[in-house]
Amino acid sequence: MALAVETIRAGLAAVVGDARVSAEETARAAFRVDGMTPEHVVYPSCAEHAVEVLEFAGEQGLGVIPCRNATKLGIGNPPRRYDLALCLKELNRVWHYEPEDLTVSVEAGMKFGDFQHFVGRHGLWLPLDPPGGSKASLGGIVATNAAGPLRLRYGSPRDMVLGMRVATADGKLVKTGGRVVKNVAGYDLGKLFIGSHGTLGVVVEINLKLFPLPERRATFVFEARKMDMARKLRQEILLSPLEPLRMVLLDAAAASLVRVTTPAPGARGFELWLEVGGSERVIKRGARDLESLGQANGATVNPIEAEQAENSWLRISDVHSWMKQAYPDLVILKAILPIAASEEFVAYMDMDAGLGKIESACFAQVGIGIVHVCVLDQKPAAETSALVARVRRFVGVLGGDLVIECCSAEVKRLSDDVWGARGDDFAAMAQLKTLMDPKGVLAPGRFLGLL
Repeated sequence: MALAVETIRAGLAAVVGDARVSAEETARAAFRVDGMTPEHVVYPSCAEHAVEVLEFAGEQGLGVIPCRNATKLGIGNPPRRYDLALCLKELNRVWHYEPEDLTVSVEAGMKFGDFQHFVGRHGLWLPLDPPGGSKASLGGIVATNAAGPLRLRYGSPRDMVLGMRVATADGKLVKTGGRVVKNVAGYDLGKLFIGSHGTLGVVVEINLKLFPLPERRATFVFEARKMDMARKLRQEILLSPLEPLRMVLLDAAAASLVRVTTPAPGARGFELWLEVGGSERVIKRGARDLESLGQANGATVNPIEAEQAENSWLRISDVHSWMKQAYPDLVILKAILPIAASEEFVAYMDMDAGLGKIESACFAQVGIGIVHVCVLDQKPAAETSALVARVRRFVGVLGGDLVIECCSAEVKRLSDDVWGARGDDFAAMAQLKTLMDPKGVLAPGRFLGLL
């Protein structure tokens, strides 16, 4: 066994150089997935090296998981095989940047925070607030199609990617799309890789569409004593001329957790948070419209001071990171629902909390139909798995799907699949995976149990 490990290390070093292959425990532990630790961490310095590493892995029958800062490694089933962590931290260069055209080409290993600072100097941004926050890599964001509440106004990475370069499992470097907004005729191959969680190829370079930063932003919070009030406010806001940048519904537990320094005023119920953006005149008009809307529905609306608002939005959008530190056994469920069913699901979870069945906090993107439930109880794995199954059944009744985004390896083993029941498209997806990764090199078993 030791000889085989040394042989593999020598083969990897021949590709990327000895200094870019590590078998040190500290380096390997940083990329542990569900109790499995890779034998080696490889740090390619260019896209071509990433291609050669994948080709070598295929020849040696190795399992590879692409990564950067490990902000999303907890998502997915336990890997069937995990030999190499392919860390893209050295792929962080900007190759092409045209501020006037609102386009940029950047390597996938650049951290999101560094990228926002880079384009922000020209009054631009990539309007995403993904899990992982500033530490997330652009490649990881694209590979998981990660988006937060800003998705309400701007969409997801799928809507912002113009083209990519992708290292495939059979050792090729393929290009999709281009650098301009209108560049694809027919089927866009790049859409296959966005949201595939690194199972079809490794994104090494991304062409992105940028947006001008809003001149100003302001946050307002509705206090909604009852769920019916919250539902009515959401409906009227979406039908109004208002175009909020983001909007979330928080239950009492979530509202308390996101208010870092400012306690919620008055009686606790549900809170509907909105952010609007634009000129000073647009902000003032939005404030007037929201106040009128609140008065018509018997709800109080309060502006939130800018610094507090920024901190709170960071906690709302990146709940995975900071809550995992506070709750080591944290379970996070992601319900994908019809928009009209979002409040009903939050009410269901709130009822369970009121009956003492569960201690949880709900963060609901009610304008999109995505609800994150943070289960805070430290229960035995079997009990937690049964809870997840019960919630999943209710989500199914509402016409949605439930994904387990964060939990222990034991809970994953006791659950059928963190992604839920396989849909009618599973056979086509399995064929695609077999076609693009016949040896099962990339993240085997992580996504829907695919090779």
